[in-house]
Amino acid sequence: MMEIPEFRTITLLVDGGRADLVLARPEKRNPLSPESLAEIEAAALWIDAQESILIVVVSGLGQSFSAGAEVSVFEQIPQGAEARRVADGGRRMAEAVENMQQVAIAKIHGHCIGGGVVLAAACDLRLAAEDTYFSIPEIDLGIPLSWGGIPRLVREIGPALTKELVMTCRPFSATEAKAAGFLNSVVNAADLDVAVDDLAAALVGKPRLALLATKRHVNAVTEQMVGSTRSWADADGLMAGLNDPEGRASAERYLQQIKKR
Repeated sequence: MMEIPEFRTITLLVDGGRADLVLARPEKRNPLSPESLAEIEAAALWIDAQESILIVVVSGLGQSFSAGAEVSVFEQIPQGAEARRVADGGRRMAEAVENMQQVAIAKIHGHCIGGGVVLAAACDLRLAAEDTYFSIPEIDLGIPLSWGGIPRLVREIGPALTKELVMTCRPFSATEAKAAGFLNSVVNAADLDVAVDDLAAALVGKPRLALLATKRHVNAVTEQMVGSTRSWADADGLMAGLNDPEGRASAERYLQQIKKR
């Protein structure tokens, strides 16, 4: 029997050819703290090594998929030799999820914010509840969208809409995300579990070699189009934003607005 690793901020479950990677801090809408990013990366690397697993469902426990990067990070600017390693954690997480040999399905509901959008974009297929609230508020937080988010969004929805959504920070609906090509399906919230289970069951029944070869082929083609490997430098832009006075002032205004909600 395989020994499934245990984590503090996520839960990993395996049932036959399906694994479930569940963000498990529902009391804070599953924020992506440095610890969470490291644990998602470690879980993805472990899953990738399991030949018996064919499908991975990535979801969030409770009322939301993910509220994105934990806002306390922006109130405690990292310093010292570890700063860049911490800033690069989101990129490593997204690459580990995207590089899994298995097919990853994002099950999205509630809030899908900032880094949560990047995590969803790193998955192969995305299903969302119709009342999901999407937004990418990084510029209002005084930082560029990092973690490889830009090339992944360009790949999925194109450059013009990527610029608009990232620059304006405006929220967008599941219906708009589906029309833009970001989502495969939008379903009633009450039907999301069944829709994801049905899709996962259908894929688990496919021939492994042909299914996973298709994922690798598509990824090879899109990598040539958008070059997500260049995102190794995202951490430098993130660190610059975290130390930009104008950006810090914008982040303070944004965080104060969030606290009032």
